[in-house]
Amino acid sequence: MTQDEIIRMVREAGFWTEKQPVWEKHEEWIGTGQELERFAALVAAHEREACAKVCDKYATGGDGSRYDMGRLDASTSCAAAIRARGEA
Repeated sequence: MTQDEIIRMVREAGFWTEKQPVWEKHEEWIGTGQELERFAALVAAHEREACAKVCDKYATGGDGSRYDMGRLDASTSCAAAIRARGEA
């Protein structure tokens, strides 16, 4: 996950920042427990999708290995199971 992706999720979760002095090297993000919970959910969703994409790539032979029907079924099922975790 890149710093830009993290900052996008922090903003999407509802954290805010106040202007910092020019000499400060970082921003200080402010939020409540609700923003923190939303941020955690966004990070978890991002990671679930990244994991599912690895399964998708493996299922389609995108990893450079030979196509195998058993692997296709297992990889597709694995990707679906990972994505379903976010629907509970």
